[in-house]
Amino acid sequence: MKSLNERAADLLQGCETVILSSVNQEGYPRPVPLSKIASEGISEIWMATGEHSVKTKDFRSNPKAGLCFYEQGNSVALTGEVEVVTDAGLKQKYWQDWFIAHFPKGPTDPEYVLLKFRSEHATFWIDGQFVHRNI
Repeated sequence: MKSLNERAADLLQGCETVILSSVNQEGYPRPVPLSKIASEGISEIWMATGEHSVKTKDFRSNPKAGLCFYEQGNSVALTGEVEVVTDAGLKQKYWQDWFIAHFPKGPTDPEYVLLKFRSEHATFWIDGQFVHRNI
């Protein structure tokens, strides 16, 4: 039988979109939908965004974040921190062809950055189980 973390990771694999919340300058959460581009279980989740986006600015001044995903009545809400990643090798590794519509210069586009979310705490609602847990 799979652990709750494994079932949550399976749920995340089936989700194309996650909701990522930054904390703005006024201290309010700012949730936005983003395409998930990679994950390692539920402990590390990768997304792409623009260098000059509001969320990038938010995370550079305050890395605290929330991330959630949902599918067929099951959900996971995570809290943790986001790192804005500009490493050329990682940008190449996580590049997806459809990004070209947003970053016309390809993986070397200076506007293209990665967001790496690292989980610290999770709230699970999976198959009728409701659990709060540190990751």
